Amino acid sequence: MRIKEFRAILGKKRADFAVFYNSDSSKPNANMLYFSGYKGLGALIVSKKQEPFLAVPDMEFERAKKSMIKKIYSMEKKKFFESIYPIIKKNHLKTKNIAIDKNNFTLNSYRYFKKQFKNLKAKDISLDCLKLREIKTEKEIQFLKKSCSYADKILQKAIKNFKSFRTESEAGAFLEYEAKKKGLEISFNPIVASGSNGSMPHHEPSNSRIKKGFCVVDFGVKYKGYCSDMTRTIYIGKPGKNEKEIYNFLLSIQKNAINQIKNNQKCSKIYDFAAESLGKYKNNFTHGLGHGVGVEIHETPNLSLNSKDRVRNSMVFTIEPGIYFPKRFGIRIEDTVLFGNKPITLTKTAKDLIMI
Repeated sequence: MRIKEFRAILGKKRADFAVFYNSDSSKPNANMLYFSGYKGLGALIVSKKQEPFLAVPDMEFERAKKSMIKKIYSMEKKKFFESIYPIIKKNHLKTKNIAIDKNNFTLNSYRYFKKQFKNLKAKDISLDCLKLREIKTEKEIQFLKKSCSYADKILQKAIKNFKSFRTESEAGAFLEYEAKKKGLEISFNPIVASGSNGSMPHHEPSNSRIKKGFCVVDFGVKYKGYCSDMTRTIYIGKPGKNEKEIYNFLLSIQKNAINQIKNNQKCSKIYDFAAESLGKYKNNFTHGLGHGVGVEIHETPNLSLNSKDRVRNSMVFTIEPGIYFPKRFGIRIEDTVLFGNKPITLTKTAKDLIMI
């Protein structure tokens, strides 16, 4: 994905090549997945001129052959970077100026890396990769649309069956099970926060009974490695007049925040619009308004108070205002949005207050 543009970054950084690695099969390296379509163990080498190649353990070789990378080498059964080094030398690459993603390099790994690649000058490309991934290709947009469509179907099914869930954990498990049935991964552990638990934006579903009142359900899946993210707040029981009013108040802010997004607009301005619209509830809004979505659930741009990011065409991000009252309740409404000359909401599940 976008190797040509990445090579231009290597040229500006005066780096001979970039190395991305993954030594933990449970946590794929996002950039490695982005550039290769491969999320197994091993390393991806991208040079300024040569064809990129993968170095993987024997057990991952067949899996790697299904990636976008045609050149694949088998790693020997020894230390990770010690095994990669001779493959790099075999490809006649200089090993002095090497670009690495420091966000995905542990201190220990970097120590072993430097031990193997002596006298190297490491060039950090973590921010460059994030900025490159900000603007989605048409293929990525199709993946993200599909991801959102699957999330919609699963969440709607969960809402329809909500009366049958005894605990928050049961509701969370249902969401995960439905994703797995469709051969999908979840973007993150689902949040199901009922009653007073809803006042914690990142509450983990508990094994206690679902409480009456507002219930925040935050969910997303991965399709072809691309994430979706959405939140709907439902009501268990019959809401009072004030509860309906506060929900509809937040919903109008969420819709207005989406509708007023413009090209080249500062992301901090969109946050300011939502925060100021909340009026007396401004201090009950305790997190950013949104974040980029792609091969990672949290990418750039950041729609937060001091963000320097700007909206560009083909960006995909969330809009998720929330208001939280400690030990009482919380409400959050979130959609994944594509910006293409105008904002297009990709998550379609109805947002009017649903009563269970």
